[in-house]
Amino acid sequence: MSTKVHRRRKKHGGDHDEGGHADERWLVTYGDMLTVLMALFIVLFAMSQVDQNKFNALKSSLSMAFGQPTVTFTAQGTALAGDAGGAEPAPLDLSSVVGKGEEASGEAEQQARQALAAIERAQASARARAAEEEVEKFERIKKEIQEALRKSGVADGVNFRIDERGLVVTVVTSSVVFDNNSAELLRDGRKIVDSIAPALRGEKNAVEVDGHTNWLPVRSGPYPSNWELSTARASTVVRRLAAKGIPESRLNAAGYADQRPLYADTDPRSVTLNRRVEVVVLSDLPAQTKALLPSAAGEAGDG
Repeated sequence: MSTKVHRRRKKHGGDHDEGGHADERWLVTYGDMLTVLMALFIVLFAMSQVDQNKFNALKSSLSMAFGQPTVTFTAQGTALAGDAGGAEPAPLDLSSVVGKGEEASGEAEQQARQALAAIERAQASARARAAEEEVEKFERIKKEIQEALRKSGVADGVNFRIDERGLVVTVVTSSVVFDNNSAELLRDGRKIVDSIAPALRGEKNAVEVDGHTNWLPVRSGPYPSNWELSTARASTVVRRLAAKGIPESRLNAAGYADQRPLYADTDPRSVTLNRRVEVVVLSDLPAQTKALLPSAAGEAGDG
């Protein structure tokens, strides 16, 4: 009797009954994990050609869905809500998740556009403020030069303007500044340059001196054309500024002959007013900000 009972228990011990299932339940969790990974990679593969913004939105939606307590996926794309071994499988429609992702993508794109617009407005405002501050500095330099010119009695031959390059100090090269076909500064010409230099010494801006002539050709003197004459006059002014304490590393000379006139050749003023030297205090702001200088100067003048 005892022998038969022992054999029966041995037989049951070798069978795969409930005792055996208890040791293999980890396979269920493992299988669920593989299923979730497979579903995830299927969705990622399907989204591989989709816009990156939409993909990010879908990823966020899927993360929210996967982040719910005890949510798993079967191979057919359905979700099991609740305990691993508990309630009925609740189907999860992936198309609804994709729809939510596209909706979220639209909202994300709108928010991105709004953020970009806000950044652009902030940058434009910063550029406008920088241009206004640059104009204020140029106005200060202008007033210093005007005062020095007034004390020297040579203010009538100098004009000022602000363009996209910076502050332009225009010296009309009349017979009191240069002789005809000559690049040697006369007495009043030296006074003008000497009045300009002190206001520029304390600044860090580069200074460009541009020589310009009228359209009349050179007929005598040491210069064969207006190109050489305009360049020589600019170089003379640069040498004078350097002698008055402006570092040569900040100075540059250029000659443009009659190629950049202020007035057309048909205008009677062209003969006298196109014949000039321009001392340009160059702005060191970025190009987009320098483009705002003329309008900022106009608004400052209106105020």
